[in-house]
Amino acid sequence: MITFPISGWFALKIVPTYERMIVFRLGRIRTPQGPGMVLLLPFIDSFQRVDLRTRAFSVPPCKLASKDGAVLSVGADVQFRIWDPVLSVMTVKDLNTATRMTAQNAMTKVLLKRPLREIQMEKLKIGDQLLLEINDVTRAWGLEVDRMELAVEAVLQLPQDSPTGPNLDSTLQQLALHFLGGGTSSAAGGAPHPGPADTLEMVSEVEPPAPHGAGPSPKQPVAEGLLTALKPFLSEALVSQVGACYQFNVVLPSGTQSIYFLDLTTGQGRVGHGVPDGIPDVVVEVAEADLRALLCRELRPLGAYMSGRLKVKGDLAVAMKLEAVLRALK
Repeated sequence: MITFPISGWFALKIVPTYERMIVFRLGRIRTPQGPGMVLLLPFIDSFQRVDLRTRAFSVPPCKLASKDGAVLSVGADVQFRIWDPVLSVMTVKDLNTATRMTAQNAMTKVLLKRPLREIQMEKLKIGDQLLLEINDVTRAWGLEVDRMELAVEAVLQLPQDSPTGPNLDSTLQQLALHFLGGGTSSAAGGAPHPGPADTLEMVSEVEPPAPHGAGPSPKQPVAEGLLTALKPFLSEALVSQVGACYQFNVVLPSGTQSIYFLDLTTGQGRVGHGVPDGIPDVVVEVAEADLRALLCRELRPLGAYMSGRLKVKGDLAVAMKLEAVLRALK
């Protein structure tokens, strides 16, 4: 009172209609103050303003796998407001971060149980379901989510049973099948390769193969005989249909890589061992053990792709054109 009106600048606060002031007097919380003029005791009271207006944030796009094996990039737009200022201050330190993490976890949990077509056709219905699940958590924080809208940014991988186009995982599996030879093809349920690859199935696993035999060793991921067998299937029609260059990096147990290429950009196409002459459009990298596990159905292709054990660098649309090569090899 002695220093008034100078102390009035520190003791009197104006609270607008859309805000509430949470006052702590000697560490104890008081009832929310405002709107209007609020009197604070200097050096005794501390305060925090809470905005009651609706706020919004975006959940950044994340890569998810749907129920039918599709890989898609999905984000969301979320709007929320605070209905209890005291709970919002006492229970959560950072409301935006906590709400964003809750929305992302709920979105991942719900979309994993739905196929791609249902996600695309029923986004509004899924958004309403997400509102209920998120609000069950955020009501304890004095916060309520008013609106959540899903945003499907891109479909990175078509479903495994999609009739609209070839599946990337099955395409890679079939291509690796041809590179590993007919013996593994039979184990994976594929049709046996005609010609020289049939001799692999006749070799006994108990007796060692002849040292000067014409067949390639089953330990090698790719054999020269198989590469030679692929050349008759290449043609100008296949080159005009695909028009891309592929490189395959097979990581051996010793840590080294065996590199092979399939160039379908000029002429009748070329296939061989080593790096292609130009820059490849798609590079496929996989460990030999993981590749054998994929072909023996011990490891799901989608699980290997999502976990990073199967890596594809380049345009996925170009990678799917390998289906035309596989049809020519049949």
